[in-house]
Amino acid sequence: MQIKTTSLPALALIALVASSAAPARPQPAPYASAAPLDQYLIPDKTAEIALARSAAPKSISDVAEVLVLGREGYTSAAKGTSGFVCLVQRSWAAATDFTEFWNPKVRAPICFNAASARSYLPIILMKTKLVVAGKSKAEIAQAVKSGLDSKQLPPLEPGAMCYMMSRRQYLNDKDRSWHPHMMWFVPGDAASSWGANLPGSPTLAANDPEERLTIMLVWVDHWSDGTLFRADAHATPTPHKM
Repeated sequence: MQIKTTSLPALALIALVASSAAPARPQPAPYASAAPLDQYLIPDKTAEIALARSAAPKSISDVAEVLVLGREGYTSAAKGTSGFVCLVQRSWAAATDFTEFWNPKVRAPICFNAASARSYLPIILMKTKLVVAGKSKAEIAQAVKSGLDSKQLPPLEPGAMCYMMSRRQYLNDKDRSWHPHMMWFVPGDAASSWGANLPGSPTLAANDPEERLTIMLVWVDHWSDGTLFRADAHATPTPHKM
């Protein structure tokens, strides 16, 4: 399986449309610019907290800190005791070359462990601050580069990982809820050292030069609520024995 480079791998599993032999009439990009901020916000913060917690099993998310998105960026809405941090990522969590970088429909619940909350989450928080301030994709990419160069953004810690197991995730217009999965964040281009993207390997990898890391991704067979994953989105969920 080929994975397009992005900071949020599941967002990048988009089918490539083959070019027609006949010259095509140019079409405007569907998400060429940012939508009004209101379209990215979830007015009901209780609902946003619940959606964020759905990223991981309750045993993890119930004791995690929860961040919610407001007009100034993400703020803490519920304190945690474990070091985990859950939030609902928006489309700009992806790399700036992602075609749906400005898609206001994206809702990607994610729950970071303590190592990734300290060392990867700061990139997402920085990008979010820039988005709500009205910055362009080019300005955001430059800010991330400068932050990494200056060490304003911390180096990745060993063991940085997260859960993305919400049945209600909307990762992009094609794949939508896609598949429950876990991810690990590794400095540099590290796919080969993990045996990722090889025939028979359960590990997928997406190298993100913009953020100078590789995300290792492994599917799991059930959603965070314990129901089995079904390839047919219309299938009735089956309880999973934990």
